[in-house]
Amino acid sequence: MHLELRHLRTIRAIHRAGGLARAAEVLNITQSALSHQVKGLEDQAGVELFVRRSKPMKLSAAGLRMLRLAERILPEVEALGEEFRALRSGKTGRMHIAMECHACFEWLLPALETFRHHWPDVDVDIRAGLAFDALPALLRDEIDVVITSEPVATEGVTFHPLFDYQPTFICSALNPLAGRDMIEAEDFRSQMVIHYPVPREKLDVFTDLLTPARVEPRGLRAVELTAVILMLVAADRGVAVMPDWVLREVREHPDYALRPLAPGTITRTSYAATRTADSAKPFMADFLRLSEEQSLGLRDWPGALIGRNSGGKAKSDGV
Repeated sequence: MHLELRHLRTIRAIHRAGGLARAAEVLNITQSALSHQVKGLEDQAGVELFVRRSKPMKLSAAGLRMLRLAERILPEVEALGEEFRALRSGKTGRMHIAMECHACFEWLLPALETFRHHWPDVDVDIRAGLAFDALPALLRDEIDVVITSEPVATEGVTFHPLFDYQPTFICSALNPLAGRDMIEAEDFRSQMVIHYPVPREKLDVFTDLLTPARVEPRGLRAVELTAVILMLVAADRGVAVMPDWVLREVREHPDYALRPLAPGTITRTSYAATRTADSAKPFMADFLRLSEEQSLGLRDWPGALIGRNSGGKAKSDGV
């Protein structure tokens, strides 16, 4: 038999209402139309679905079997419909994030905590394993947001500027380079460079300073955590280049010396990249707003270089 959802709704409505007249009101159709629908359904089934001489109108054994099916299937269909309505209205959805920026956890996690309270039905996750394949993963719908400082013109992708920052050199106060006003490429030849574990083509110190000057540092050491990088630098076990806002808490610390990279005007911009079609979703728009507000708080310290996007050349985080 050809069974449709409207047939299941009819069986359920008549059972709950106890008669055709009240069921027709619930289903918003005429009683004659409902009676015709029931007859057609019984003709398909080849059995009577109702005991018509009873008051209130009752289901036959075959009708009760169909009612059990209706009570199992219709709630799932209705729940799916509600989920789709929520998706269309932007109340729910998925927001999986990949970051080409290790240090960005510091401002991203507080923004996500606020976002969670605003949008409890949105599935949020950070996909660390896709950090090195972020934009292709965004186009494959595997993730929904990429935090990056290296925008690449891509059809269907929008880069939303969050803030500007300056890659800044940091060394121990005991390091001879602490006496320099500005750090040039040649200064790195004798240094161990400590950096986040990302390819060198995504490190500002290489793309803007060392690689163009054909300078290779004495050594490289990849370290995952910012706190450990700073600990090693303080012990004069190496030097680092990091975003200025990451270094705000140690700017006046006597163990460290912070210096600009020559020529002193290198500026980067952090972006949130999304699929263009997703940018107008209410929860996505709110996430972008919260991210920008949270990142703006990074400027609230003496001597901060960070600011709103001012069109600076963009690369990956200075590390």
